[in-house]
Amino acid sequence: MIKHALLFTAVSGLLIACKPAPDDKKTELKPVPKMTLNRLQALPIEAPKAKTVLHEAEYHGIKYSDPYHWLKDQSYPVIDDEEVLSYLNEENDYYQAFLKPNEELKNTLFEEFKGRVDEQEVSVPWTENGYEYSWFYEPGQNYRNWQRRNLTTGETEVFLNESSLAKDHEYFVLSDWAVSPDNRLLAYTVDTEGDEKYQLFIKDMKTGLMLGDTLSNVSGDVTFSADSNAVIYGQLQKDRWRTESIKMHILGTDVSKDKILFADPDDGYFLSFYYTSSKEFLVLSASQAEVTELHVLPANNLNSKPVLLASRDREFSYSADHAHGKFYIIANDTHVNSRLATVEDKAPAYGNWQTLIAGSDDFYLQDIQTFESTMIMKGRVQGEDQIILFDYDGKQESVPFPEDVFSASIGTNSEFTQSYTRINYRSMVTPDSVYDVDLKTKELTLRKQDKIPSGYDKSQYESKRIMAPARDGVMVPVTIVYKKGFKQDGSQPLFLYGYGAYGSTVSPRFSTMRLSLLDRGFAFAIAHVRGSDMMGYQWYLDGKLEKRENTFNDFVDVARHLVNENYVQEGNISISGRSAGGELMGAVVLQAPELWRSVILGVPFVDVLNTMLDATLPLTPPEWQEWGNPIESQNYFEIIKSYSPYDNILQREYPPMLVTGGLHDPRVTYWEPAKWTARMRANKTDNNLLIMRMNMGAGHFANSGRYGRLKDYAEEYAFTLLAHEISE
Repeated sequence: MIKHALLFTAVSGLLIACKPAPDDKKTELKPVPKMTLNRLQALPIEAPKAKTVLHEAEYHGIKYSDPYHWLKDQSYPVIDDEEVLSYLNEENDYYQAFLKPNEELKNTLFEEFKGRVDEQEVSVPWTENGYEYSWFYEPGQNYRNWQRRNLTTGETEVFLNESSLAKDHEYFVLSDWAVSPDNRLLAYTVDTEGDEKYQLFIKDMKTGLMLGDTLSNVSGDVTFSADSNAVIYGQLQKDRWRTESIKMHILGTDVSKDKILFADPDDGYFLSFYYTSSKEFLVLSASQAEVTELHVLPANNLNSKPVLLASRDREFSYSADHAHGKFYIIANDTHVNSRLATVEDKAPAYGNWQTLIAGSDDFYLQDIQTFESTMIMKGRVQGEDQIILFDYDGKQESVPFPEDVFSASIGTNSEFTQSYTRINYRSMVTPDSVYDVDLKTKELTLRKQDKIPSGYDKSQYESKRIMAPARDGVMVPVTIVYKKGFKQDGSQPLFLYGYGAYGSTVSPRFSTMRLSLLDRGFAFAIAHVRGSDMMGYQWYLDGKLEKRENTFNDFVDVARHLVNENYVQEGNISISGRSAGGELMGAVVLQAPELWRSVILGVPFVDVLNTMLDATLPLTPPEWQEWGNPIESQNYFEIIKSYSPYDNILQREYPPMLVTGGLHDPRVTYWEPAKWTARMRANKTDNNLLIMRMNMGAGHFANSGRYGRLKDYAEEYAFTLLAHEISE
């Protein structure tokens, strides 16, 4: 599969048989009289109060004041300012004071979540280079074991025990691992701080001994050279959390002598690498929001000069795979929804590209993977996922799926010559599933569906998609799920989720934790707002830069449509979003506070203007393509300032809020949720609860391990239920 971090391209003039979008049929139910909705109140103890310190700057002749600027430790990324840490600890103490009397509800939710976890879960095995690989959990363990079986001898070995590696670490994430082509060496990368600065280790799987080659401050990805004598990795810039170069380390040599395969001085680009499915080329990628530049190296000669496919100066996004002497390229150079192009690998320059499938308004192509006998493509038609088998002679066939509202993606397919393609499938009511599609017969075989030990009856739940009108007339898709018997009369609560940035889509997906809401009478909805790529690449473009407020307006308008259609009463909607979705939460809280019963802002990107003004932060230069550069442009300074949640808090009433953050988060730095909480607490005129949970030992992804994350979610769900006066 094409591994490309923010690949949201599209393509194609394919004539695909697809279902029309489901009709939004209004259910004629008489709404119940409006209920009196009580708000979750502040604790009967004094809440933390952050001091204000005068801090002024001037941009484009405009004076800008930030009284909570001091919450950013001036020695960052070192965080040792005692006043800053004291404030964060005070907020955590206040948060714990909220949790303490609600331990029973939190524990009930945790046990519900845990009861739906398959404690002995085993993956579907996959085959690679003479071995069958799989992972499995042991009861009570937070982390996986990885094993392989020799297909010749039948011998099985556990080659990675994550629980052992995680021992003595408060936080642990295994990012990536790779086995050398000679099947002897294992390379893997781990993060034990939450700052996403990884260490790379290499193990001799024959002797069980660790090699002396340990690399620090690397990105999460790793692979081997074709001769098994070197590892390929990304070197992070010191204190910048940006891959500044892709290097090759020859085993047993000094790290200082590592060869730079590719480097990019432009800190506005992210660097990454991957092998093509044919294993014949190593692809070196430099990318930002809408622009990609790929270079390729023959896998058997990594010391050669990288060959450019298309320069970034052409200002389009693309990705590539390879088969039978050709590169197959998804590119949005000729159509916003992309084309599929092909070019001979001996002369792959842009001028030689030939269109295989023209781009069209109808089909949005997102991903491809090549095999020896065929190619698999993933895209969307009218917001519905499509998986298509495409033979090299031009014949194509869509993979049929049983539901109208679902998500499907290309799964793990490690061998170019394999006779099947693996697909991941799920829906709002169907647990995560793995299918194999026979490349000859096109037969679909279910290999695995997640088990729910405590029991789950799919027939008791219902999901559908409706379309909600935004204020500018655009129809926004909304996916809804609820337990059968849900009354569309406004009497029951609703939980609304959203994201909408970077072209990243929250697709219809199953959640075992969500059942704890549905079984308590909630409907759960996902607003597929602009800024995602749900309805194609233009959907993404219409929610960024100067059009960013479309994302916020879409979310509010979806909520109002759900009220108008009697799914819920105004003020009885709880909402949540993380990261850029947390920015969305902050914006809609300010725009329409009367709509929300409670709000969870997870690691929220709420201090947009200050972050985009700080070019020393590692993610700021690449992010200018998403939000605009307020340093150089007064126009973008004023646009961002007009919607940046932190800068628009007014003295008025707001709904109850739970804000979360991670002290070591490199993506949304800790001071963003902290500053939002401090300013909100100083300005809100109500007595509604405002709490912040700052994880002092983790980063953007909160607690690690499957049970650690469940504890976080149990606390968040408890907050939501209590906001709706549900205590059990």
